[in-house]
Amino acid sequence: MEGAAMNAVVPMTVPLNAYLAVGTILFVIGLAGALLKRNTLSIFLSIELMMNAVNLLVLAYARMRGDATGQMVVFFVIAIAAAEAAVGLAIFVALFRTRRTIDVDRLSSLKW
Repeated sequence: MEGAAMNAVVPMTVPLNAYLAVGTILFVIGLAGALLKRNTLSIFLSIELMMNAVNLLVLAYARMRGDATGQMVVFFVIAIAAAEAAVGLAIFVALFRTRRTIDVDRLSSLKW
């Protein structure tokens, strides 16, 4: 491909409505999991699902606009989410070692 053809925006083959539907469904599933689950690990995974749903929507809109800024934002969000996952899991391990549970109802505070 020549230089001009490589920089051209490729039209979306999947309509934007499909991305919006999938992203919204994933976000609602994550929100329901975060509100209804009692295990902190399940709540943590539900929040991660909600962040990934938002990333999907940002990528869909960026693709629709033909802009690479959305991809850069999602890249940084994923990097921050990976760091957050490592810290969150370390907190869960520390809580389990001291309290022998990670059930939200049994953890009234994070005081040691």
